[in-house]
Amino acid sequence: GLYIVATPIGNLGDLSPRAADTLARADIIAVEDSRVTAKLLRHIGVKRPMQPYHDHNADQVRPDLIARMATQAVALASDAGTPLISDPGYK
Repeated sequence: GLYIVATPIGNLGDLSPRAADTLARADIIAVEDSRVTAKLLRHIGVKRPMQPYHDHNADQVRPDLIARMATQAVALASDAGTPLISDPGYK
């Protein structure tokens, strides 16, 4: 399935427990910028595979992410805020 994860806009401590749990359980995390998400994952003590997913590669990456959703948990996280509002997830 697909899990949309809202991430903190400022303080990493603002990540909700539910969001942290979703990221920890995801089979893969689609990320806007892996450096930013790696910092967030380090903060919560989680190590998960990440797939860059942004405006420049979305058309190539999206089919694989959709296929994975049939059998895996895919989390979609933006750099800050909620994906799908103004981030690559809108497609």
